[in-house]
Amino acid sequence: MTYENLDAKLVNALLGDGRASLRSLAEELDVSVTTVSNHLSDLEEQGVIDGYTPRVDYDAVGYDVTAVIQLQVEGNALPEVTDTLRDHRQMISVYEVTGDYDVIAIGKFEDTDGMNEQIKQLLTDPDIKASNTSVVLNAVCENEQFELDVEDD
Repeated sequence: MTYENLDAKLVNALLGDGRASLRSLAEELDVSVTTVSNHLSDLEEQGVIDGYTPRVDYDAVGYDVTAVIQLQVEGNALPEVTDTLRDHRQMISVYEVTGDYDVIAIGKFEDTDGMNEQIKQLLTDPDIKASNTSVVLNAVCENEQFELDVEDD
């Protein structure tokens, strides 16, 4: 087999089964275990693969309220506000964005009372000028990844 597109094929195989053994990956990709191991190490060193982790169904463990929090922040305070959000254990995503708001954060909460309490605490920060919070009614698609493009051999 040619090694063209091997890295993308390896990533795609791992997206399908992140717990696949080197041997099963080698069989699927029609290369040696050593080749898979070497390419996998290279992808990890390059930061293409940034760890292996389970996907947690937060609803199943009691965090069934998802909130999308948009914040307007004083410009020079943006790093401090995003650091605070990133360090908050229930914020699963924090983005600096363009548009009317400067930050969008996604949080998972056990209930609306807990969400309300934590958002109110966050809004005591004088560097936050305005906020808008939306509660997610239905997660149509969440935590999805997509396969890398692979050219035909």
